[in-house]
Amino acid sequence: MTMATADFKKFIENLVCEKAPGPSTTFSMFHIFAALELMAQKPIGRNKLAEKLGVGEGAIRTIVSRLKEADLIKTAKEGCLLTARGAETWKKFEELFPQRVEIEQTELTHSPCNYAFLVKNSGHKIGSGIEQRDAAIMGGAKRAIAIVAKKGHLVIDSVSSSIEKEFPTAAAKILKNLNPKDNDVIIIAGAETSLKAKRGAFAAAWVLIGDGEKAES
Repeated sequence: MTMATADFKKFIENLVCEKAPGPSTTFSMFHIFAALELMAQKPIGRNKLAEKLGVGEGAIRTIVSRLKEADLIKTAKEGCLLTARGAETWKKFEELFPQRVEIEQTELTHSPCNYAFLVKNSGHKIGSGIEQRDAAIMGGAKRAIAIVAKKGHLVIDSVSSSIEKEFPTAAAKILKNLNPKDNDVIIIAGAETSLKAKRGAFAAAWVLIGDGEKAES
């Protein structure tokens, strides 16, 4: 499944779009991502999947149905598992977001739970970081920051031109866990629960991909 990032983004978003005359969707691109992430590790039953994703029985039925229709997963006695196409789709997610980790509380990450996504080669798309922060909050987080790896430093617009100097503890944890290269972006979202923080970080990371790239016709 070799496709441009813009096409990939459209493909995932189409899985979530309402399909008349069915019920309105109560899940997002994050739930598609998280379901594939779990199935990439091992087969998982619907009840466990619903619990891990924080959704109800109706939503999990629709998620599983959409993923099966797209030939991304199949169901077996041991649970839901990825097809070959599903494994390729997950591989694309991993290329875009190769590091995804919980971050401890530091002088930069004050929330009870903090989750970070590394977005490859997207630093040039970050302006003030407000768009990413707003997306994270819409996704369930309480706060979020966008950090750019720039010329050997970690930078937050209007906050710090070198996190290593001003927030050394936070910088050490970020560098150890995420190992960013020049022009990579680190989104860290904070919330009361790990799931909400992860959902917020994904939402902020999602708005960065496929931007300014033409989809193939």
